[in-house]
Amino acid sequence: MTDDEVVEALRTVARAETLPPPAVPEAVAAAEEAIGFPLPPLLRRLYVEVANGGFGPNEGILGVSGGAAQGNFADITELYQDGPDPSGRIPAGLVLIYEWGCTIWSLVDFRDLAGAMWVNHEGECWPQGVNLAEWLTSTLAGTVTVETLLESQPTS
Repeated sequence: MTDDEVVEALRTVARAETLPPPAVPEAVAAAEEAIGFPLPPLLRRLYVEVANGGFGPNEGILGVSGGAAQGNFADITELYQDGPDPSGRIPAGLVLIYEWGCTIWSLVDFRDLAGAMWVNHEGECWPQGVNLAEWLTSTLAGTVTVETLLESQPTS
């Protein structure tokens, strides 16, 4: 799917569900400044044009300030600034956006314009082999699960 198709698919979901309103551009800019990397263009569009988080799997991804929270996590900036990985195993620029439970997180690589997706589980971090558009499309189709994330972990 193209970025435009992903945006439109999530707009359709947003019309059918109660999602937060879109983020104000200032909140997105503040997140980029705090994180130290620009948001991948698709994620920026989704936050500003569709909803400030809340879309994606189950209760949806975290937003930027003022958007969708997940559990005790208010937004991607707060989580990034709090240092989610004191072991240092999560490289700078990988931003946690969705917690699956059982210490399994999906992360977006802000260093990559396509937003390569990563997985973090119990301190181990590895690329998932898909970009943000593919990940969102798969979550809408229900084909990304905890099991598929763990299956993507490279064997030693």
